[in-house]
Amino acid sequence: MTTFLVYILMLPFGHATLPFVINTWPFKDATSAAWSVLQAGGSILDAVEQGCSRCEVDQCDGSVGFGGSPDENGETTLDAMIMNGDTMEVGAVADLRRIKNAIGVARAVMQHTEHTFLVGESASVFAENMGFTAEDLTTNKSLSIFTQWLKDNCQPNYRKNVLPDPSKNCGPYKPRAMLKQRKSERQIDIHAHDTIGMIAIGQDGHVAAGTSTNGANHKIPGRVGDSSVAGAGAYADSTAGGAAATGDGDVMMRFLPSFLAVELMRTGADPSSACKTAISRIKRYYPEFFGAVICANTTGHYGAACNKLPGFSKFSFMVSDSPSNVPLLKSVDCF
Repeated sequence: MTTFLVYILMLPFGHATLPFVINTWPFKDATSAAWSVLQAGGSILDAVEQGCSRCEVDQCDGSVGFGGSPDENGETTLDAMIMNGDTMEVGAVADLRRIKNAIGVARAVMQHTEHTFLVGESASVFAENMGFTAEDLTTNKSLSIFTQWLKDNCQPNYRKNVLPDPSKNCGPYKPRAMLKQRKSERQIDIHAHDTIGMIAIGQDGHVAAGTSTNGANHKIPGRVGDSSVAGAGAYADSTAGGAAATGDGDVMMRFLPSFLAVELMRTGADPSSACKTAISRIKRYYPEFFGAVICANTTGHYGAACNKLPGFSKFSFMVSDSPSNVPLLKSVDCF
């Protein structure tokens, strides 16, 4: 009986019939958009692009697309990436301005340049040259968030070891002498979901992955998080599987959790175990970090893991495959 119980516990979280789509958070419309592409015979790259694009248009939870997460200047900027697990090609953009379709620009980088990653104003100019429409990414909502932040003396923010005291004042800031202090961890709003991460696996087991986000609320201008970094925000390898991460990108990108999870699946780990190990690696150094990872291998097994925090004991994600034909909401207990 003991042997049987251990075997059950080691089973992957779930199994889908190929082809299938899995993405972070309960972003059902994004899952549906991606699944519709696969049903119509589209490629897995098309599915990932259209799924993430749906979230950009819908402004999923305010954490994806235009009109959310204004930076210290009140501007919304976007990060995105897409990866082809067959060729290992990646297209990524960060600190993208004026262009709503960040995942589309990321794919244009992959398909129309020899580069991998474009950032800032130059990425926006590239997008305009590629035919993307320049638009204002500010909305009444994002302007209201920014205005209230200024009224609250720019709280919270991401500054440290500066003057004036960033816990009480707005900038401009100047560096102050470094003081020996215990490592502090900024309190993350667990309701700011940060990212849509999506994995699509085709009938033949080929894998693609992608992400899109407007980053951290009140971020320092120019900040790039994990979402657009290959191996951090997402990773795809058609010889093993795919993974995508969401959460506190400034911490998570230091550990390349998506790359780690895929490499673990390559060595035979089931997706749930791979996700859990990736989270555990970060947790060892930052026990209070906010984050989760989804994983899927080329046989259709999938799993997820998350770091348990007050108010965050479960992580929800979406799956869609042939038998269900509709997006299914799944969840995993954090640990």
